[in-house]
Amino acid sequence: MKNSTAVLKAIADDTRLKIVKLLLRHNYCVGALARNLGLTEAAVSQHLKVLREAGLLIGEKRGYFMHYDVDREQLRTLASEFVELAKIQREACNPEKEDCIQEKRNRCHAHKTGKKCSEEVRIFCHGPKTEETES
Repeated sequence: MKNSTAVLKAIADDTRLKIVKLLLRHNYCVGALARNLGLTEAAVSQHLKVLREAGLLIGEKRGYFMHYDVDREQLRTLASEFVELAKIQREACNPEKEDCIQEKRNRCHAHKTGKKCSEEVRIFCHGPKTEETES
């Protein structure tokens, strides 16, 4: 796959996603896509350019017209990347780790004595404010 980020950006646009869905069902040229979508051929051409640059489309010249098809292998690769992402297991919190906010809070002298840190020290020691670190 070229770049999964480029593919995701390309299909994040509603019109381009519609184009991909149409091309999954049937090969179309620019004019046919324009008629199906109610857009100008120029607008469709710009969308097709983005999809081609992302590596999602395959063009086939038929006479005077270029007909487009979706590179289904690109979609399968993207789908498998999502499957792999979904397999990532969440790690349990390990307060002994150096980068653990709770461990930093426990080591903080001011926090132990009930005093409040200055804003600069708080950010350095405890990290940026979040709901979890405000208590």
